[in-house]
Amino acid sequence: MKESIKLAAEVPPELDGERLDQAAARLFPDYSRSRLQTWIKTGELLVEGGQRRPRDKVNEGDALVVEAQLVVEVGWQAQEIPLDVIYEDESILVLNKPAGLVVHPAAGHADGTLVNALLARVPELAQLPRAGIVHRLDMDTSGIMVVARTLSAHHHLVAQLQARTVKREYCAVCIGAMTGGGTVDAPMGRHPKQRKKMAVLSAGGKPAITHYRVTRRFANHTRIAVNLETGRTHQIRVHMAYRHYPLVGDATYGGRPRIPKGASGELIDMLRGFPRQALHAQVLGLVHPESGEELRFECPLPEDIIALLDVLDREDSA
Repeated sequence: MKESIKLAAEVPPELDGERLDQAAARLFPDYSRSRLQTWIKTGELLVEGGQRRPRDKVNEGDALVVEAQLVVEVGWQAQEIPLDVIYEDESILVLNKPAGLVVHPAAGHADGTLVNALLARVPELAQLPRAGIVHRLDMDTSGIMVVARTLSAHHHLVAQLQARTVKREYCAVCIGAMTGGGTVDAPMGRHPKQRKKMAVLSAGGKPAITHYRVTRRFANHTRIAVNLETGRTHQIRVHMAYRHYPLVGDATYGGRPRIPKGASGELIDMLRGFPRQALHAQVLGLVHPESGEELRFECPLPEDIIALLDVLDREDSA
């Protein structure tokens, strides 16, 4: 059964003069660019009550209205990929994503993603925006995620994320011995020169706020618990590097492995061989979109981070 949706938005000053399809992508971020372009061409997305072309320009104050039927996204195939499901009911699915699993199909990752796995388990997700996924984890970040199973649940979860009421706590292992926790309030955006990277920007960035506290201090490293107030791409990795405490294994923002003076062979091997950023989404708290019940989910640390912490502990005890 197809689901009908109705959306409305007004063009803000910063999108004045933009192409309709580009403005729509900014105003309705839960829907793919190709889906929005289709709605524009079929007249399901109107501007000031009239049909336009995707390349037509919009003006500040223009009213965009979508009345459309959700249909299956073309090109997303179901694949039988094992999933570690923590909780599931008719409205939501909570899972523990392993490191190395890409969330959405994209260039270079056409299949073998979390979306492909979800479509095999819950085929009706093909009719939802982004297959029900309301937040992401980087490919090499492990941990807990929630997926909406209905359009109503999707709207409720997105609203909670926008209102910043969803609790998201991460475990991270940083390079350097911190003296205490803190908050990083530093706007972020695309790196001005390296477009595949994100960066803290002095002007033009989107608000990004990260709270962290020390849970274990080692001689040359620190385990921290991180709570996100916002959810920018690579936010924890960028903010901790900005504070000069990059994550272990994060070659993108931390550079080459840093070996402490006098490190044992075991620690050297661990730091040089750690295959990813040491970051795990451990806790997720939200309000159930149907029952209104407050839910809290937690998933254990993965084996690679446990092994890293064990080596750091032995190093301090030596």
